[in-house]
Amino acid sequence: MLKGLLLLVVMQAMGALLQVLWLPMLPAPVIGLLLLLALLVLLGRIPDWLEQASAALLGYLPLMLAIPATGIVLGGDVLLAQLPAIGAGLVVSLVLCIPLCGVLMQRLMAGQRDDD
Repeated sequence: MLKGLLLLVVMQAMGALLQVLWLPMLPAPVIGLLLLLALLVLLGRIPDWLEQASAALLGYLPLMLAIPATGIVLGGDVLLAQLPAIGAGLVVSLVLCIPLCGVLMQRLMAGQRDDD
C-alpha cells in the first residue's frame, strides 16, 4: 500500500512540476491524474498495490469535498456573478463528453469481445 501512495504522490509532484514549467492553465492535480492514467494505459492493468492505496483513500473522499462545498456556500455572490460562464462551461463539456464516452465505451467493449 505504501508503494501505491508513493506513486500517487509522485504523480502529483510531477503534475505540479509540469504545471510550473509548461502548463500553467491546468491544475497540477489534473495533470498528475492524466500522467497516472497514461501510466495505467501503458501497463494495461491496475496493480494490486495501487488499487489497495486508492481504496484506502476513497474513504476520505467526503472530507476532500467539504472545502469546495464551504466555498460554494460562502461565495454565493461570486458564483451568481459567474453563472453564465459556469453554465456555458457545463453545457460545452456535456456536449463534448457524452459522444466521447460513447465512442470510448464502444471501443472498450469491442476490445473485450476480441479478447474473449
